[in-house]
Amino acid sequence: MNNKTLSIVIPVYNEEKSLPTVLPEVTSFVAANNYHLILVNDGSKDQSFTIMSAFCKDMPYCTIVNHKVNRGYGGAIKSGVLAAETDFVITIDADGQHYLEDVTKLFSHLLDTDADMVVGSRKGQKEASAFRGVGKSIIRSVAKVLMPINIYDINSGMKIYNTGLGKLYIKLCPDSMAYSDIIALVFISQRHRVLETPIGIKARTAGESTIGARTAFETIMEILNVVILFNPMRVFLPIAILATLTGVLWDLQFLFTGRGLSIGASMLIIAGVIFFSIGLITEQLSQIRKRQIL
Repeated sequence: MNNKTLSIVIPVYNEEKSLPTVLPEVTSFVAANNYHLILVNDGSKDQSFTIMSAFCKDMPYCTIVNHKVNRGYGGAIKSGVLAAETDFVITIDADGQHYLEDVTKLFSHLLDTDADMVVGSRKGQKEASAFRGVGKSIIRSVAKVLMPINIYDINSGMKIYNTGLGKLYIKLCPDSMAYSDIIALVFISQRHRVLETPIGIKARTAGESTIGARTAFETIMEILNVVILFNPMRVFLPIAILATLTGVLWDLQFLFTGRGLSIGASMLIIAGVIFFSIGLITEQLSQIRKRQIL
């Protein structure tokens, strides 16, 4: 018999148009399945907080966390995870794009496989725009180059994971939209069991997505930060090897023709040694920082 508990965390920012449609379905679903609902009002400037308060009034399974100022998508999820008192948490969006039956599907898959995190994969589904599809492809490619991962949709907004681990690792995650990617990469880098299973996606109930080129750039930078924290040599070692080999090959033609050493080639070799040394130093600093954080 399954006696594990689950909280559904929904970050909300200026969703007054979608909430009247989304919340009735969500609150009924939560009550029917004995889940807990955590709504995080992330400094909304519209009537989102008022609408949430009305729906959750006198509902013991619903908690509202209110931010006076906007902290960002990741910041809202962090507050929701910290407020959770259940065994597991799952994050979904407030725009009505997620099917609630997928919540139960991911929960069952996590319990059946004894996973620490299950990602709801949107692989094979049509992107909202070609631009977003390209951006996600770039993010996935960068992540796979820097870190060995077997998850396709690392930036999916629907993820279920162990609450205790989530509370431990959220301090390593940004407050921005990059949270979705980074929390998955942190779990993977710490050798936790991370799986994914297909989910469906609906059109937004209302409003427009705010994800753009800036979001993609911020996500790539956050991925670099995580890799440098957990495995800095994966960044610095390839650069050191490339610079050193390029310098050596460049210098060989000068040596074979009796023209001595090339200044440019020597600089590349020195740069390679410097990058390798920086990698070693960063490795030591990384170990110290991880012991302080984790």
